[in-house]
Amino acid sequence: MTGRTSAERSEALRERYRATLGTVPPAVEDRLRVAQAYGRLPTEEAFTALRHVVLADSPLGGRVQQLVHFGQLLALGRTEPARIHARGALHAGASLADLIGVAETALITAGTPSYALGLEIVVELLPDDPDDPGGPDGSGGPDG
Repeated sequence: MTGRTSAERSEALRERYRATLGTVPPAVEDRLRVAQAYGRLPTEEAFTALRHVVLADSPLGGRVQQLVHFGQLLALGRTEPARIHARGALHAGASLADLIGVAETALITAGTPSYALGLEIVVELLPDDPDDPGGPDGSGGPDG
């Protein structure tokens, strides 16, 4: 990389995660800390570049790509990454109904534990107002 400091390079990587997920997951922060401390930032840059190609340039689009990630992670029983990608799906325009649909699909393809995990995550994302199904238009998205 041309003349940028390690801190600037790390911040550029964080921005990619913010654009995709709306936040930088704690595990990414941990990886960046290790990469900076041990001179392995090029590994994170390469990984993030590949991730960007797969997510941002996917024919599926960001919303569907995040929903696919959510479903795959439910099937694998990966609780925290599934939570991150559920929020990422909402950030990309998915609704709570979309997340429920993915959880129901996981019931068929991966069984009750995957379905239960999916609904557990959906419950965490429900709005505080029980009369609000997920926003002013009922879409379940982060802003309605």
